[in-house]
Amino acid sequence: MLTRASVTANIPAADLARARTFYADTLGMEPAADLSDIGMLVYRTEGGTEFSVYQTEYAGQAGHTVAQIHVDDVEGEARALQGKGVTLETYDMPGVEWDDGIATLGKIGKAAWFKDSEGNILCIDSGFPQA
Repeated sequence: MLTRASVTANIPAADLARARTFYADTLGMEPAADLSDIGMLVYRTEGGTEFSVYQTEYAGQAGHTVAQIHVDDVEGEARALQGKGVTLETYDMPGVEWDDGIATLGKIGKAAWFKDSEGNILCIDSGFPQA
């Protein structure tokens, strides 16, 4: 049934223009489709995935990770984000070791969490282990 479908993340933004600037200037991402006339920007990564940022008054209210970005070099990407003024978040997670905002998660590898311009929690990580 749904096993043949694709999945897209939707990230809320209280201010779509501010979010667009953050995703461009801080994350280096430009929209693949500008649907700002209906309150949405669509992004496609070189890795072949897609997500949208959409206008809503409910942005930044989730207390959990809304999207994970899988990268080859978590430490390098985390330091680059910090260099652009991004603050890495740390959380009280039993068994997780933290080093300057970078978590070591056993078999999962490394990860770092940060908030976008809208207060949404994003994560960069080394991807899920292969079965």
